[in-house]
Amino acid sequence: MSTRSRRLGVDISIRTASGAGRTTLSAFDHALLNAGVANFNLLALSSVIPPGSTVTHVADGSEQPVEGDHGDRLYCVLSTAYAVEPGQVAWAGLGWTVDEETGGGLFVEHAARTEEDLHRALSDSLGDVVAHRGGGYGEFRTLTASASYVDRPVCALAVAAYEVSGWTPRA
Repeated sequence: MSTRSRRLGVDISIRTASGAGRTTLSAFDHALLNAGVANFNLLALSSVIPPGSTVTHVADGSEQPVEGDHGDRLYCVLSTAYAVEPGQVAWAGLGWTVDEETGGGLFVEHAARTEEDLHRALSDSLGDVVAHRGGGYGEFRTLTASASYVDRPVCALAVAAYEVSGWTPRA
């Protein structure tokens, strides 16, 4: 591993949550709050884990929110799913694999109507992206969330929070 690769690693926390609201947008916001990432401007990443990184699961994001100031940028990989009619279930999830030697890896994100469909999509995508790169990664891991519509729209959310960045002060 090069010196440059060791410097690039980040601590990535994976969080799942669900939320409900009168609209899908307010359900999404409630899920973000429950995941501990509500007060950030989210910047979606293309799912590559830099070498030297660590990936950890945070069980209760509302109790362990990502640290930063209101309005900061949060670089993340995000999966969201919505249920908007009575009886519907939304499933969102992340799958990932890491090269144990370098710490570099890959995320995939999917949404589905059933847990089985979600796991199949995550596994198929991870299998393909690893095969396209010639292999060399470790075991596949997944983390999923679900939400069921009862009396209002819901959002299931899985987020891999990479890094918070503030804004540059005005001159």
